[in-house]
Amino acid sequence: MWRRTFLLSSAALALGASAGAQQPALLRTGQHFPGGRGGKIIRVTTLAPSGPGSISEAIKAKGARIIVFEVGGVIDLNRQSLRITSGDLTIAGHTAPAPGITLIRGGIEISQGAQNVVIRHLMVRPGEAGQAKKSGWECDGIYAYGASRIEVSNCSITWATDEGLSASGKRFGKDDKEATLEQWRAFTSHDIVFDSNIVAEGLSNSTHSKGEHSKGTLIHDNVRFATVTRSLYAHNMERNILFKGGTHGFMIDNVVYNPGKRFAHYNLHANEWGTHEYVEGEINITGNAFLAGPSTDKKAAAFMMGGEGALALRMSNNLALDGQGKPLARIGRFGDSEAILLDISEKTDAAAARADFLPMIDKVLAGCGARPWDRDPIDARIIADVKNGTGRIVNSEQEAGGYPVRAETHAPFKDAEWNLETMERR
Repeated sequence: MWRRTFLLSSAALALGASAGAQQPALLRTGQHFPGGRGGKIIRVTTLAPSGPGSISEAIKAKGARIIVFEVGGVIDLNRQSLRITSGDLTIAGHTAPAPGITLIRGGIEISQGAQNVVIRHLMVRPGEAGQAKKSGWECDGIYAYGASRIEVSNCSITWATDEGLSASGKRFGKDDKEATLEQWRAFTSHDIVFDSNIVAEGLSNSTHSKGEHSKGTLIHDNVRFATVTRSLYAHNMERNILFKGGTHGFMIDNVVYNPGKRFAHYNLHANEWGTHEYVEGEINITGNAFLAGPSTDKKAAAFMMGGEGALALRMSNNLALDGQGKPLARIGRFGDSEAILLDISEKTDAAAARADFLPMIDKVLAGCGARPWDRDPIDARIIADVKNGTGRIVNSEQEAGGYPVRAETHAPFKDAEWNLETMERR
């Protein structure tokens, strides 16, 4: 539907010039982080969540390590999320035999102080895990808490009951009274790359204690050098993406489809900052496609501003369309916001044809998520929703087909068939 709308209309947009915007140097050079490069190879040989040969045992190992998989199928975490406390780690989900690795009823936490962690080609689907509505089962898909030099790429995350994919930590460090801004930022997450992921179908009225809580990605207060790129966000009520107070982030070349209340937004909460001096946020939002869908609020703008403080926003070369293919507002406000918006966009929305974005959208949809060469049926359905203008925000995984059932498979990992520097097949 969106493709037909683009091609049938020749009208120019008030928002968007072209995709393919200049990216941060980290991404332009293709140098993310080495993870466990040069370390020992640890083989996962069982779908059991713990014990010998399990993913949890591999994660607990110390020193530089690369986790590979000689088993494929579903790992039921039974409401016990995996915790990464030691860095210099690569989890190479793409080494698993078909159908790959899916984690259900839990997620992954990259904990305080962990550095240099790379996670690739996992499917993470927490879901309600059999818990009652508003019971307090609040599970992120993958999140970094006070961690640094983190890459999550080509992962598929659905049905989180808190955020799908996030970077956070203590916003004011160890000592609220004495810490400097530099210490705040050193203690929370920093140097983060989220690349080519699917973050979709955050559960709405589900098990979160607050009730409605369908969220995509949170870049928390004072997190810096966070880049989200080439990813698909679909069917999340909001936080597609939310940048909080004092963040330094990039949102480049993503597709956001069918949010509920909000696409991208910024919010510094005064009550959370208390007597601390506000820190100006810095955000670059460039080359993204914001596409409304059946669940999208008619008042939604491509970017919305809330809260307090100041934000330096560089926002240009984006596309934003409502469900009928008409332009959405570029910037809006929500709540009783008194925040100061410093619009430093180099190109303030020069007009361009809608079809200019088709190659970018096609490229994101073709390459995002886990194992795009061998699509999981859940991912395939979500991508079809984007192409057809269908789908909706859901309250339970049961509304989206339920937890996947996959056959257990086995195949040996052969070092000689892989480039251990890049973890790509030779």
